[in-house]
Amino acid sequence: MDQTDDAGNKRLITFVDTPGHAAFESMRARGANITDIAVIIVAADDGVMPQTREAIKHARNAGVQMLVAVTKCDKPDANPMRVYQMLQAEGLTPSAWGGDIECCEVSGTTGQGVDDLLETILLQADVMELQANPNRRANGAVIESQLEQGLGPTATLLVKGGTLHVGDVVLCGEYYGKVRALIDERGKPVKSAGPSIAVKCTGLSGVPEAGSEFRVMLNEKRARELAEKTAEQNKLEALSAAQNSAMADWTKILAGGEKAQLDVIIKGDTQGTAEAVVECLKGIESKKVSLKILYFGVGSVTAADVQRAKGALIVGFGVNCEPGVQSMARQNGVRINTFRIIYELIEHVKRCMLDLIPPEYKEVVRGHAEVRQVFDISKLGKIAGCQMLDGTLRFKGKFRIFRGKHQIYDGPIATMKHFKDDVKEIAPAQECGLGFGSFEAFQEGDIVECYEMEELPKTL
Repeated sequence: MDQTDDAGNKRLITFVDTPGHAAFESMRARGANITDIAVIIVAADDGVMPQTREAIKHARNAGVQMLVAVTKCDKPDANPMRVYQMLQAEGLTPSAWGGDIECCEVSGTTGQGVDDLLETILLQADVMELQANPNRRANGAVIESQLEQGLGPTATLLVKGGTLHVGDVVLCGEYYGKVRALIDERGKPVKSAGPSIAVKCTGLSGVPEAGSEFRVMLNEKRARELAEKTAEQNKLEALSAAQNSAMADWTKILAGGEKAQLDVIIKGDTQGTAEAVVECLKGIESKKVSLKILYFGVGSVTAADVQRAKGALIVGFGVNCEPGVQSMARQNGVRINTFRIIYELIEHVKRCMLDLIPPEYKEVVRGHAEVRQVFDISKLGKIAGCQMLDGTLRFKGKFRIFRGKHQIYDGPIATMKHFKDDVKEIAPAQECGLGFGSFEAFQEGDIVECYEMEELPKTL
């Protein structure tokens, strides 16, 4: 955005907004690394939150100068002084209290303090002597990247030095290409972008990694050579990592410490969201099931993803499946699920992990009865006439018979009657007749115990 300074000169400020959601930590870290000044947003009614502390940590790690914008100052319960106290506890002392952190009280609703914030940013930029030469080949960073229908691979580039033009040959890691179009933040095509300008670029050979650096090359041949060299290096590193992972898996198996494993392939609508999903899934802790991310990428779920899966779970965030992919997945026994809400995706993966855990049971005693009389019935054999002592007896349960302290039977029941009626359950204080099939060695005074094996809730 354009801002006029005290001398009447128009100055350009480019804001790179990062999501505050806990899932997008990698985006916030990337934002801190590519900016000159980090504006930490703190709500006057909430104070310093966990994500605020995380943003402060990223800014410190990147060595970026920080400013604080205290928002929602128009609300009745706003308490900026409490925010200042919390900032000081984090080692950020406001300048009004003798520190070096500029704090501006603002309101997005009324516009209060916004001009002061912009002027403070410009003043800080002057103090830091932030300058860039527009008269050279451009370089900068990839803010975001994705695969767009009709455009192919696109990357949002932040120019940090020089000027980027349509027709320039750009190198981004293992991808390169001649810039076909540059699109500004309003969706309008532009011919060039100077320092601190962010534009969407089309014409690359693939979707570059968000956060990677880009630079303009003299010719396409040299760009292709460097891209291929980087791609080969990345391939070798990935192969080495896969071999190390496989070796670690075999080591666990040989040591007897193997556990169930869920393999996952992730597809996201952008590089940033795919990374966010990866970070969230890596944060799932389990002592019983390991989670292995085989691959993550950008764009719709394709037939190649299904072929790559080989039994793995495919999850998509903000994407759909290409035509025919769901049918192909069913034929190959591959599960594909797509989501628009990241928490739903995480919960689905957790449920899939739980499905791999063998069930565990605990024994629950349902009730006891005493054998009072033994009947010999021609069609049924011997029947134990019993009096309930406590609890209930259930036909679907298992039964034990005790004579004193010794157990003489453990198994199913064949007959359960209340008077002459066949029943499924005997209630407390009732009398009943019990038959145990081929086992007829019970006597008067024996104790019949009914128990069930109850499945325990599965936990990771």
